[in-house]
Amino acid sequence: MKNCLPICVISVFVLISGCASKTSELKGSAESKPNVVIIYADDLGYGDVSCYGATKIQTPTIDKLAALGIMFTNGHSSSASCTPSRYSMLTGGYAFRKPGTGIAPGDAAMIIDPETKTLADVFHDAGYKTGVVGKWHLGLGGEGGPNWNGFISPGPQDLGFDYSFLMPATGDRVPCVYTENGRVQGLDPADPIKVNYKEKIGNEPTGLENPELLKMHPSHGHNNTIVNGISRIGFMTGGKSALWVDEYMSEAFTQKAENFIDQNKEKPFFLYFATHGIHVPRVPNPLFAGKSGMGPRGDAILELDWCVGRILDKLESLQLTEKTIVIFTSDNGPVVDDGYKDQAVELLGGHKPGGPLRGGKYSAFNAGTQVPFIVCQPGKLKHKKSDVLVSQVDFMASFSKMLNQPLQGKDAPDSYEMLDQLLGKSDTGRPHFVHQGFSTLAIIQGDWKYIVPDKGPEISEFTNIEMGNNRMPQLYNLKDDPGETQNLAARYPEKVKELSDLLLKIKEDGRTRF
Repeated sequence: MKNCLPICVISVFVLISGCASKTSELKGSAESKPNVVIIYADDLGYGDVSCYGATKIQTPTIDKLAALGIMFTNGHSSSASCTPSRYSMLTGGYAFRKPGTGIAPGDAAMIIDPETKTLADVFHDAGYKTGVVGKWHLGLGGEGGPNWNGFISPGPQDLGFDYSFLMPATGDRVPCVYTENGRVQGLDPADPIKVNYKEKIGNEPTGLENPELLKMHPSHGHNNTIVNGISRIGFMTGGKSALWVDEYMSEAFTQKAENFIDQNKEKPFFLYFATHGIHVPRVPNPLFAGKSGMGPRGDAILELDWCVGRILDKLESLQLTEKTIVIFTSDNGPVVDDGYKDQAVELLGGHKPGGPLRGGKYSAFNAGTQVPFIVCQPGKLKHKKSDVLVSQVDFMASFSKMLNQPLQGKDAPDSYEMLDQLLGKSDTGRPHFVHQGFSTLAIIQGDWKYIVPDKGPEISEFTNIEMGNNRMPQLYNLKDDPGETQNLAARYPEKVKELSDLLLKIKEDGRTRF
């Protein structure tokens, strides 16, 4: 979903399709409702795109979205890692409330209960065609995980999606295959897939045992089964005819997203386009390899911008630009070395992936969840830079309002109705936001942020990211100190208690939307 001058949405938050000036105008017949495209980047930091301050690399397509739409400077994913952010975005509920929503292995069973109302359900119930293309990482199949050699159920088809083309987990995890509408694409029944995350199976070479076969070496972990010259997390055998080629993954996903738009151009549609870029392993298309001067990570950012352009061009070619809300955002903040020796650290050259923010992926500091966040609909939304506090968890209640699809009491427990804010019509932010780090929680209310004490490491030994962990309470004034450098907990103990009590109440209540 990328590249269409008339579409604005930065932060992998894509709302497209004729969003009328007044919310009431969006409640007409199905044909009059705007299309919505959410472009969800992976591991893209606040400072990784030029409209948010990057100078060492340029992202002209994403910049156009920002220039034509609402560019949020205080927009957040719900978590500093991928699986919980995706869970929250699709369910409208904080992932920390549900056990088993941590970073999922590649053979995990589906994490979202099919009985849970999802964002896709909201659109589907409103008469939209719904599709998901790209990275899933929310598990597939029932107890025991997916049957890779048959029809995989439950899956996106049980969560409101009419169409799916997926990478089941992540690029660095097996199985390295795509699934389309519940079946592994291109699988030869005579060569069945077997997956194991506990012990080696079969005779496939591994990064640990056969490093001479690698074209990219691991820096930590990532030394199991080799696929396409890259060793992954987990072991697999079989499925050789179905294996993906990393260099052409972005092309495969973008083409499927374009096809979905083509096939549904006559009716309202919702597309969740979850890119693999810029997650590891970073193996860009030959069109972009070596072009950034910052190694594969920089090249992957250029490729991501190109993918966004392809989506925007497709919308424009079908005269759907003004009828589509496009949202661009990221699942969490940046990480430079996340398991492979790809020179990302050595070639940063002064580039700051988190911009002025502290921390990154996995962190309780703001760079963990404060990400690019753009909403655009040319001709309908006026450009605005907004510092309103919004979160991806708010998509569900907001679109429910837009589509006149009331939520029931149990639905979307932490999603606030922020439609006017997302469309640039209100400057009132959500009352508070809970930030889920890798091992601790934080809460933001107004200018203040409190981080719960935690015994975890202050700096990750693997990624070298400041994790935001401290055995003592942390309190920051984000207005005066957006980089979270001055811990004011000792100076304002009453504020620490206020926010600590609020967070405890949020956890005990089991919901924040009443």
